Amino acid sequence: MTDITAPKAPRRVYTVAGIYGLIVLLPLYFTAHKLALSGPALTRPEYYYGFLGAACTFQLVYLTIGRDPVRYRPLMPVSVIAKLSFFVPVAILFAAGRIDTTTMALSSVDGLIALAFLWAWRITPAA
Repeated sequence: MTDITAPKAPRRVYTVAGIYGLIVLLPLYFTAHKLALSGPALTRPEYYYGFLGAACTFQLVYLTIGRDPVRYRPLMPVSVIAKLSFFVPVAILFAAGRIDTTTMALSSVDGLIALAFLWAWRITPAA
């Protein structure tokens, strides 16, 4: 693979991941009241909205990496950690019987994106 074509796949991976993340996360701003009714997951609104804001911001980081993967290659390993920071705890909770199958299946998307980010990092040439 040449240096010219190598960034094309990482560009797509990060752009799709960023768009997907925003599509999944942004509606949560309007469903906080429904989540509050389902149980005491996040009882403090500042934690809920703080988490949501940080997660949405990181989607913008993915979109930024997608614009210029070679330039932002040093952020790619960090993006892998960011995706694993949700997937790994959910997998552990699932193994302990504390998370349902649906939640595990949904978090698996983050695990797959983490693998795609790792692959993108490996094929992106250093600047």
